[in-house]
Amino acid sequence: MRESVEMKEPKKKFFSSTEDAGDSKSLDEVNGSIIVPQDAGFWRTLITYTGPGILIAVGYMDPGNWITSIAGGAQFKYSLLSVVLISSLIAMLLQSMAAKLGIVTGKDLAQLTRERTSKRVGFILWIITELAIMATDVAEIIGSGIALELLFKIPLVVGILITSADVLILLLLMRLGFRKIEAIVATLVAVILLVFSYEVFLAGPNMPELFAGYIPSTSIVTNKSMLYLALGIVGATVMPHDLFLGSSISQTRRVDRKNRQDVAKAIKFSTIDSNIQLSLAFIVNSLLLVLGAALFFGTNSSVGRFVDLFNALQDSHIVGAIASPILSMLFAVALLSSGQSSTITGTLSGQIIMEGFIHLKMPLWTQRLITRLLSVTPVLIFAIYYHGNEAKIEGLLTASQVFLSIALPFAIIPLVMFTSNKKLMGEFANHTWVKYAAWFATIVLVTLNIYLILQTVGLLK
Repeated sequence: MRESVEMKEPKKKFFSSTEDAGDSKSLDEVNGSIIVPQDAGFWRTLITYTGPGILIAVGYMDPGNWITSIAGGAQFKYSLLSVVLISSLIAMLLQSMAAKLGIVTGKDLAQLTRERTSKRVGFILWIITELAIMATDVAEIIGSGIALELLFKIPLVVGILITSADVLILLLLMRLGFRKIEAIVATLVAVILLVFSYEVFLAGPNMPELFAGYIPSTSIVTNKSMLYLALGIVGATVMPHDLFLGSSISQTRRVDRKNRQDVAKAIKFSTIDSNIQLSLAFIVNSLLLVLGAALFFGTNSSVGRFVDLFNALQDSHIVGAIASPILSMLFAVALLSSGQSSTITGTLSGQIIMEGFIHLKMPLWTQRLITRLLSVTPVLIFAIYYHGNEAKIEGLLTASQVFLSIALPFAIIPLVMFTSNKKLMGEFANHTWVKYAAWFATIVLVTLNIYLILQTVGLLK
């Protein structure tokens, strides 16, 4: 590989807590820890590279997706399936770019952003990214808390407090090795996929209408309520923190960056892995919206929330003959699996962002505990103020997903800039069509966000 592929520019250090922090590898404890077999066949090589994609995909099917997708189906039937599809395609494009960035440069998105921006801009981007992590945590906390309430009759406030202790989960898993973490998360994802495939099969959706829903409609932009949920779906599907995570965990496979073929192979198989796993996330998100549409659209019941769906799945007056307590329990198990698997990716992302932006190294449990407590606080305030009213609390979850959509461009823009930079990426810089497709997606997202904000504050009617 030509020399220009590697970073040669001087580093701008700020907020550094250690002198040599800028030279640290991203997720140093697992960086390059998995050896890739040389001269192996396609499938054996793919198996070795399979894993990071499933950790990325978890962020695209966390409880935040559930509430926005179910609400979207309950209110607008299958119309927002097109948003799920477009969001998934954008996610595939961006995550492949994030993986490539990490493989080629040996640095993650947070590290490069820190190095190539001014102190003020870097600080602002760090704050926005930390808030996005907190918004993601809100979804995990609410989803896990409600799942605990549904499964074990634990009061919601107590369940929310229990979720604060999940900081210990990743610490235990990290001792088992990164491949085992990937396998555990894959198992949780399989549970989610199987549960919703089964429940949608029983719901019997209208298939012609379902497939027609993947065709975009202008009403998505002109209808304020639909636009709000559409942006929530985008925010829940294309996750800002996943771009930072993807640029880091793509480096868990050992790659010789001086060998052009080795780098090209790593990019190829990492992209295949990412696209396969994100396709599964697309299916799960589609199933969620279809389930909301098939069961709740046009009903007089107050449905479209976690608790509503749990209760409806065992109420024959709402869902008909398929009603069963078993379906309700399966739903709660899937919700808990989603919340806990998302905890792992949230923890890793928090470490990447904190170390990358401000060079702040601290024990992982301390970093995770601080982040989780900051996220738990507003949820607890809502839970106490509304006396554990799930519907009110889930409204906070929907708002958090819209914030993620608003925060997304602040991660996309640096990513597109870096991966399009030939001085940084060399021959692996984005092809012209990739660059323009990424910029187009960014412009569309920014425009929609501005439109929604103006409508929300009443400047547009």
